[in-house]
Amino acid sequence: MEKISQLQEKLRPHLGWHGARLTFVVMFMVALFRAKTVNLTELATVWGGRAQEASNYKRMQRFFRSFEVEMAEVAKMVMSIAGIPQPWVLSIDRTNWSFGQTHFNILMLCVVHEGIGYPLMWTMLDKKKGNSNCSERMDLLDRVEALFPQGSIAYLTGDREFIGKPWLSYLMVDEPMPFRLRIRQTDKICGGKGQPAIAGSHLFRSLGIGQTRILPGRRWVWGRWVYVIGTRLEPKQKKSKTDDDFLIIITDHAPQTALADYGLRWGIETLFGALKTRGFGLESTHFTDADRLSKLLALLALAFVWAMKAGIWRQAHHPIRLIKAHGRRARSLFRYGFDFLRRFFIDSRSFPEPLFSPVQLFSCT
Repeated sequence: MEKISQLQEKLRPHLGWHGARLTFVVMFMVALFRAKTVNLTELATVWGGRAQEASNYKRMQRFFRSFEVEMAEVAKMVMSIAGIPQPWVLSIDRTNWSFGQTHFNILMLCVVHEGIGYPLMWTMLDKKKGNSNCSERMDLLDRVEALFPQGSIAYLTGDREFIGKPWLSYLMVDEPMPFRLRIRQTDKICGGKGQPAIAGSHLFRSLGIGQTRILPGRRWVWGRWVYVIGTRLEPKQKKSKTDDDFLIIITDHAPQTALADYGLRWGIETLFGALKTRGFGLESTHFTDADRLSKLLALLALAFVWAMKAGIWRQAHHPIRLIKAHGRRARSLFRYGFDFLRRFFIDSRSFPEPLFSPVQLFSCT
């Protein structure tokens, strides 16, 4: 109970909620680590305390039904705890899945740091499975810029969904935002007035696997002058046999580093994995209401950054072994921290690290 009170005090200055709500948030996150799922029935069984499972379940239902969560406060706290130095690398993407007849479709913006995305802002899309539109993307970025008016952005990354004339105009006009965006190999690229518009696959057709080419000068793509960089993919890099043979990136500047910069986009895929199958089991939710699902994501964002801080602490004291074949860590920092917190909250008395304090991980920078 002492740890619960200490965690409440860490959260209070940032969320501004009263004691009962803060207690709920802390206990909900602790239950998340114990249960490895967002399923309320499972969480109710590991909630702790003397209340019956049915009471715990109803308490969670009341929170998600009635309590208003200020997403801006959560975003600020996540970034404060994470302590990611600016300028930020942003990544935008969607994740979707189905539960019975219900389709979930979430547009998310994250800050990528050391290979993983930290959740920043999201929008619950009304569409069943379709792509986001330009208005939804612009609204998401506008919300972030309003929340962090002094924030510095290195660049925005996005895959082939995030293209189009209005979108590029938004990024390049008025208050420009640097970007590294992938286009389709069928998209037309023009060298200048009077020159034909040619598909990217044709312009890069002479490249061998792994070879890269930067087209000289700026090219006219989707109504704007941009730099274009292309590389031919290895078969194993393609999602399917019919997927594009080329990775073609457009950028407003720094074409020499654009491919490597775009590679950081993968951090948002790693984040989705942490929220879903590799961590909190988001897809096991039975929520069908978009507002309640958004509140759940807010709590997951706090739990996620908590796990990351635990992983960083554990890595500093007990480094993850490297796999000789490719030199990468055998486990991700997220999973390293997630499992560490899970073990602590399941049985803190026999926990092998007496100096470890989950409370101090919530100290903001």
